Amino acid sequence: MTIAPPTTPTSAPAATEPLDVAALVRAASADDHRAAESRGFITALMGGQLSLADYTRYLAQFAWVYEALESRGARAGDPDVFDPALARLAAIESDLTALGASDWRETHPALPATAAYATHLRAVADDDVRYLAHHYTRYLGDLSGGQAIAALVARHYGATPDQLAFYAFDLGEDGPVRYKRRYRAAMNALALEPAEVDRLVAEVRESFRLNSAIFEALAA
Repeated sequence: MTIAPPTTPTSAPAATEPLDVAALVRAASADDHRAAESRGFITALMGGQLSLADYTRYLAQFAWVYEALESRGARAGDPDVFDPALARLAAIESDLTALGASDWRETHPALPATAAYATHLRAVADDDVRYLAHHYTRYLGDLSGGQAIAALVARHYGATPDQLAFYAFDLGEDGPVRYKRRYRAAMNALALEPAEVDRLVAEVRESFRLNSAIFEALAA
């Protein structure tokens, strides 16, 4: 299905509090989010217990994920929330080159968990609600926890700015906090029906499960 912009009613309805979809999704997926970020590999990486080579392995797996996420491309009639400026694959490939892995497709093939995530992303690309779930999880995560990841990788492993372009967004006059506020407002402006909100929440939770599976595979 295609997300349609909110329509203007012909007669003014009774005033109601608008549904804060972004807040609802965040609350409903909080446990899944915590479970994903507490996996052994990611906690060890962020705790300085691994190496820059391990971070390169991590980044290369997510290159496959972002390639699949962004293969949908921009489409006519896309809602504002699908902002092409958020695309990360080019930055990831730049980082991998700086990390000595310009041939990442050959040296870091997709793990089965990564391939499953990428396959799922391509399968939901034509379902705007389910695609939005992954768009939200990945890009808002990069604008939030991703900034802390960049700082920790630089501190623990000596990563240089040219190896951390993934986390450097060109947001114009907006900083990450302001941009995230606008992103959530754009989600709410979609005026999703209750059944669509349920699908969105379910898919956000699935995205965290797929993400956790990659962390487990990297640990193995």
